[in-house]
Amino acid sequence: MAFFRTVSLPDAAPAIAGEGVVLRPPQMSDAAEWVALRAASRDFLAPWEPTWPADDLTRASFRRRIKRYSEEQRSDLAYPFFIFRKSDNALIGGLTLANVRRGCAQAGSLGYWLGQAYARRGHMTAAVRAVLPFAFETLRLHRVEAACIPGNTASIRLLEKTGFQREGFARQYLCINGIWQDHLLFGLLHEDFRG
Repeated sequence: MAFFRTVSLPDAAPAIAGEGVVLRPPQMSDAAEWVALRAASRDFLAPWEPTWPADDLTRASFRRRIKRYSEEQRSDLAYPFFIFRKSDNALIGGLTLANVRRGCAQAGSLGYWLGQAYARRGHMTAAVRAVLPFAFETLRLHRVEAACIPGNTASIRLLEKTGFQREGFARQYLCINGIWQDHLLFGLLHEDFRG
């Protein structure tokens, strides 16, 4: 039955254009720009992310990351994208459809980050809006989920602005910045997106 089969994509997911942004799969050639952006944004990102490994900003770590990304996409488990600003092709952040579950779930989880210099300018809203047709039409997901720390008001506004509905609360859901943290749970269904 087609509903239970995974989708067939080329080796790399397609580039996705949005309003002022382009999303494309990460490549080794992005290493220096990614390292510079993450290093410059470390203090800004740390409260919202898992603790970074000691070697996170090394070329070897980035190479392992690219290999993992490729394996996860080939296995239909995750679809990572880097976000580039259209006007100058600057790398500004990342977005991943992860934890893709097939069968009766047909769901995936949305995660994202943005460099500090590019925050609160509408770039992530544009990126999320751009990736949703890929999630629902290309990957044929029924549901996209997201979670955020209750104090992350920017992320809450982003999810609500892009159509996600608040669905619940998970105690100590993810280990963020070295601490098990509560999260608000959000979801967007294919029919809500089309609606």
